[in-house]
Amino acid sequence: MNCIPDCILNIFLMSWYEIKNIETIDSPALILYEERVRQNIELAIKMVNDVSCLRPHVKTNKTSEVCSLMLAAGITKFKCATIAEAEMLALINAPDVLLAYQPVGPKIKRFLELVQHYPATKFSCLVDDATIADTINTMFGAVDLTASIFIDLNVGMNRTGIQPPAAADLANIISQHKHLELKGIHVYDGHVTDTDIVLRQQNTDAAFGKLLLVADQIKTLLSIPLIFVVGGSPSFPMYAKRKNVECSPGTFVFWDWGYSTNFPDQDFVCAAVLITRVISIIDDVTFCLDLGHKSVAAENPQPRVHFLNASGLTIIGQSEEHMLVKSAAPHQVKPGDVLYAIPWHICPTVALYERVQVAQQQIITTTWKVVARDRSINI
Repeated sequence: MNCIPDCILNIFLMSWYEIKNIETIDSPALILYEERVRQNIELAIKMVNDVSCLRPHVKTNKTSEVCSLMLAAGITKFKCATIAEAEMLALINAPDVLLAYQPVGPKIKRFLELVQHYPATKFSCLVDDATIADTINTMFGAVDLTASIFIDLNVGMNRTGIQPPAAADLANIISQHKHLELKGIHVYDGHVTDTDIVLRQQNTDAAFGKLLLVADQIKTLLSIPLIFVVGGSPSFPMYAKRKNVECSPGTFVFWDWGYSTNFPDQDFVCAAVLITRVISIIDDVTFCLDLGHKSVAAENPQPRVHFLNASGLTIIGQSEEHMLVKSAAPHQVKPGDVLYAIPWHICPTVALYERVQVAQQQIITTTWKVVARDRSINI
């Protein structure tokens, strides 16, 4: 197995990420370590009061096999961002799927088709606009079906969701539609990214307080029980022990270098690693890897990866198929040497790969199709 010559290598004990049959795997490639994925799922379940309080977001993994591991562990509720992700879950018989997105345009018809084609799965979606609620009611009413609705509440991220003062009026409008059933309130507090756990708790509590005020207004108006779907991976520990909430972390299942750096209080382990090879030597301190924009999420500034088996490297350039790296000291690498790297942001990195390589006991044994990277599967 090729590797950077100056890395410390114990011939009796391989590092957890090293693959014994790496010579058979072309690069760049994304490797999933199944044992570590299972470890993260088990930890998430241990962190909540009851497994029924978990509603993981599948936007990170986008694979039927990973979602099946969660199902096998007792998780029955899921959250997703696309129709394809929702259908992927239905195809493995997930009982309860929330489309955490307000469907507009053709997506309303596709959402209806999901409900029609997969009756064994209970689907719901988000709404933050009365006009969209009316359209969903009309389309579902035309086929005598009822859509389950969660109000999407904006608690500070300012991406989607209705402002809290208007939420009770929207709930009242939804309740008057014959073919809509208000199930609860959805909150995503993605703006809460404090590394300081005390500050993160305070900001999460402030966001949740806005939800509680709205919930009280709706309950007074309509006298109906409400389900709360809240948070993401950063705020997951803050919600995990709350009663009567469903937590929806997503990145936890693979973790990444960004979350490892920013949220060291969480004990999830990195379970997805990129492999890349040296393809060209520029000079005694500079070389090129086959890890371009098309192989790792490029929305963040450099460094977009953390190298596991080499230190003192600085990424000085990147294009579609190339990554230019400079070493702090003269290197001795040669073309074909393998580097292992953890992405800074795993979620969009997964979507760049049609298939992921799956390792068990440090041997690549199979591949899993990233089926929900496509915008549609059948519907």
